[in-house]
Amino acid sequence: MTGESGGLLGRLRIEGPTMPEALAKIAETILGDPEEAAHASIVDLAERSGTSTATVTRFSRTLGFKGYANLRVAIATETGRAEQARWETDISGDIAPGDPLADVLGVITAADTRAIHTTAASLDVAAVERVAEAIAGAGRVEIFGFGSSGTAGREMAFRLERIRVPVWYRSDSHTALTNAALLGPGDVAIGLSHSGRTREVIETLAEAADHGATTVAVTSFGRSPLAEVADVVFTTSVHETTFRVAALSALHSQLLVLDLIYVAVAQRTYERTAEALELTVRAVDAHRLPDTTNTRKRPRREKPL
Repeated sequence: MTGESGGLLGRLRIEGPTMPEALAKIAETILGDPEEAAHASIVDLAERSGTSTATVTRFSRTLGFKGYANLRVAIATETGRAEQARWETDISGDIAPGDPLADVLGVITAADTRAIHTTAASLDVAAVERVAEAIAGAGRVEIFGFGSSGTAGREMAFRLERIRVPVWYRSDSHTALTNAALLGPGDVAIGLSHSGRTREVIETLAEAADHGATTVAVTSFGRSPLAEVADVVFTTSVHETTFRVAALSALHSQLLVLDLIYVAVAQRTYERTAEALELTVRAVDAHRLPDTTNTRKRPRREKPL
């Protein structure tokens, strides 16, 4: 559910095209001119979108707001913050074959930065705390994801392993399903899918839920099939660029969510985490080349006369 804080416009960009036709028209109208929508009455927005006031009210409630007044406040809050931060709502993600790499760097940086900021603005911190508590005390944590989402899943498993969390990342669908079936109350299952429609991830998370595990979904679509089978849903934002379709662009936002969860777990297991990190650093220290950056000889001091 989207609250009255930020992240609304990012959610509309992602979910708007998947909404029923009348609701999609409202989303498109808001995105076309968010500042105008922030000042429009419910009648104005209905007329501009070619719908009705009842449909605008339904649209507001679909997004988790009590009514249109709350939705309008959220739009105003977000457009004000965007203006303050000088983000351009219509930034182009187009990259031509002959564009200089310096320009390409600017496009990619802007797109990824906006996606991270939008994800952070809509992140439910209370939900992060709930998941962190569950992981900190879990007997077993299973992480599922494929493709680009699998990259984020592997990184999360690596981090949790370093602080002695019993965690496994599964990239094979059959192995994922069989291990999900072994979970139970007190265990945690995390499923990652940008689209929220990856069949293997949905089936695996549903299997874990059937056995009583706490289930977590990380997806760009809060109303996707994956979200429906999860106890906790984290919605990520995506800003595509040429050559980087949405699924590839979602990685940075997914890592933001997972990194916050990881740090929250580390906070709750501070002594265990500090000891584990010290031991692991010491274990691989001999495999690092010595630091030669500070080996310059100090100037000799003159002996006192």
